[in-house]
Amino acid sequence: MGRRSIFIFAAGFICGILGNASSRAFVAPTNEQRSATAASSNPHQGTREPVIVAFGDSLTQGVADRSYPDDLQDLLDRNGYRYRVDNQGVAGDTTSDGLARIENVIAAHPALVILEFGGNDGLRGTPVDAIRTNLEQMIERLKQANLPLVLVGITLPPNYGPEYVKTFTGMYPDLAKKYRLKLIPFFLAHVYQNSQMMQPDGIHPNGTGNKVLAQDVFDLIKPFLTKGQRR
Repeated sequence: MGRRSIFIFAAGFICGILGNASSRAFVAPTNEQRSATAASSNPHQGTREPVIVAFGDSLTQGVADRSYPDDLQDLLDRNGYRYRVDNQGVAGDTTSDGLARIENVIAAHPALVILEFGGNDGLRGTPVDAIRTNLEQMIERLKQANLPLVLVGITLPPNYGPEYVKTFTGMYPDLAKKYRLKLIPFFLAHVYQNSQMMQPDGIHPNGTGNKVLAQDVFDLIKPFLTKGQRR
C-alpha cells in the first residue's frame, strides 16, 4: 500500500469528518429508532437464530443504501448459515463510546462479535495507549462473558507523523496476537483506491464497496460458523 495512496484516502477521510463535525448534520439515532429500523428491514429480526453483533462506528453502521452487515446477512443466508446479524454500529463513535456501549453487546448474547473501532480516535490524535486501553477493556469484557470475537482495524495518513501512524497501525496486530484473535488489519484495503466502491465523501464505501467489506468479514468469520444452526 503506497504512502501517496494512503494520504489521498485519509485526506478525504479527514475532510469529510471535519465537514460533518462543523455542520453537525448527523444526529445519532436512539436505541428505539435503531431497533425499529432493524425490525422493518431485517426479516430475521425477532427470530431465534444465533446472533452475530457487528459492533463499531460509521463503517459498521453504514451511510450508503446498505451497510456491510446487511450484505453479510445476505452472504450468510445464501451459504446456508442460519444467523441473524445485529448492526450495533454508530457513526462518530470512538473507542470510549464503544466501551460505554459494551454491555448492550453482551446483552444480545451473541454467538460472535465483530469489533471495529479506533478510526475516530486516531483522526483526533488520541494517544495510542489510551485507544489501546479502551480496545483491551472491550476485548477483555467480551472474553469474560465467553463471547467469541474478531477484530477489524484501520489506518491513518502519514501526515499524522510516522511514529504515531506506525504505533497506531501496529496496535491491531499486537492486540490480535495478545488475545489470539482473527484480524482484518485495514478494513478498507480492498476498496479505498477504487472510486467505484467509495462514496463521494472519500470516507465511506458505497453499496458496491460494502459488499466487498462483507465478503472480507465473511471469509474471516467462517471458522466460527456452523451451517443450519438454530437455538
